[in-house]
Amino acid sequence: MQLRDYTKEFKYNWQLAAPVMLGMLGHTFVSFVDNIMVGQLGTAELAAVSLGNSFMFIAMSLGIGFSTAITPLIAEADAGQDFIKGKSFFKHGLFLCTILGVLLFLMVFFAKPLMYLMKQPVEVVELAIPYLDLVAVSLIPLIIFQGFKQFSDGLSMTRYPMYATILANIINVVLNYLLIFGKFGFPEMGIVGAAYGTLISRIIMVWYLWFLLKGKEKSKAFVTHIKFFVLDKLMIKKIINLGAPSAMQMFFEVAIFTSAIWLSGLLGKNPQAANQIALNLSSMTFMIAMGLSVASMIRVGNQKGLKAYFELRRIAFSLFLMGIMFAVGFAIIFFLFHNQLPKIYVDFDDTKNLMDNTEVVSIASKLLIAAAIFQISDSIQVLVLGALRGLQDVKIPTIITFISYWLIGFPISWFLGKEDAYGSFGIWLGLLGGLTTAAILLYIRFNYLTKKLILSNNK
Repeated sequence: MQLRDYTKEFKYNWQLAAPVMLGMLGHTFVSFVDNIMVGQLGTAELAAVSLGNSFMFIAMSLGIGFSTAITPLIAEADAGQDFIKGKSFFKHGLFLCTILGVLLFLMVFFAKPLMYLMKQPVEVVELAIPYLDLVAVSLIPLIIFQGFKQFSDGLSMTRYPMYATILANIINVVLNYLLIFGKFGFPEMGIVGAAYGTLISRIIMVWYLWFLLKGKEKSKAFVTHIKFFVLDKLMIKKIINLGAPSAMQMFFEVAIFTSAIWLSGLLGKNPQAANQIALNLSSMTFMIAMGLSVASMIRVGNQKGLKAYFELRRIAFSLFLMGIMFAVGFAIIFFLFHNQLPKIYVDFDDTKNLMDNTEVVSIASKLLIAAAIFQISDSIQVLVLGALRGLQDVKIPTIITFISYWLIGFPISWFLGKEDAYGSFGIWLGLLGGLTTAAILLYIRFNYLTKKLILSNNK
């Protein structure tokens, strides 16, 4: 095959992926704005949001990971023009997402005392707990939104979740400004104000996406007249069998990044704040890869429905190539501007916290060098994982992600991340090791499966 055989897919890949990227970047942008606004209050407040969000990220990874099972099922039903099957997948998926949202809220709400057992700075924990109380409730609308979003993505209608996310972001930023700092007569609530902004914006986000889908001919019949409690056990079992391993895959990855937050907390509030800055910047670039991963899941799911396995492989490789090109670009930006980017997050005019802020920027700039290196590994592993989900292959990739992040990545972070070793940079070397291992093993799995499908189809 020639390079042109892959690059000719870039335009359609981009049309599918760009709205997903913008929607996901929107989620991250809210976190970016939260961090900048909260960073003006002090490094303890920034570390508290980081600690509170670490619990949220774990819960969100399970919910978002589980909901990804809906997309390839809808994509396959859509390619086969099977409306009844597609509606059943959506209804059962939405029901399970709602139940899961409530369970995750309860899990986070009752897990708060763990903060004291984790040897995190006490001033940080005391600020984090009231913040977490409110943000935990927002898990319910967030996971319901994911059910709608993954369904919409499966129909290749990726723009509408983006619109809902953009609206939610605007509302979140405005509410944050009003409630964190007490502007225009609103009460000054500090980081609890940021939590209120998150909760209200997520409730509006769900309603607006449903409203948009209800107004479109392709999706209207799916999202109206849903007999929510008329359920089929076999359908529930099929979605759980796909969703549970997908949830664990995302959990294993997010949990290792969360462990980096906790390990940096053992080094003190400044390393924890620096870790949050580097994590926030690298998560923005990761959302580009995530957008391509969703496009990979949709397009592979469509080709699987058509049993066009040679095309499936060619299209998947075109997406992998796009992902690598973006990743190399971001790696160069992080490397060139590793000293400048962290300065966005702190206030150097704050003389009281000047020493803390200077230390935070110094640590974060070193972490961005590690983040630059793992852009490529991170991009490859998430894109190949998307393609494997499109193939509805989830069990072996779950084992691969566990081995990569927890048997290889975490031990490196633990041993090299101690104060007498490499500190914060050592923690991020572990992340690099885990992501690189995952990228290699998941690619081997995808290569094996697609070659096997092509051979069996040619017989």
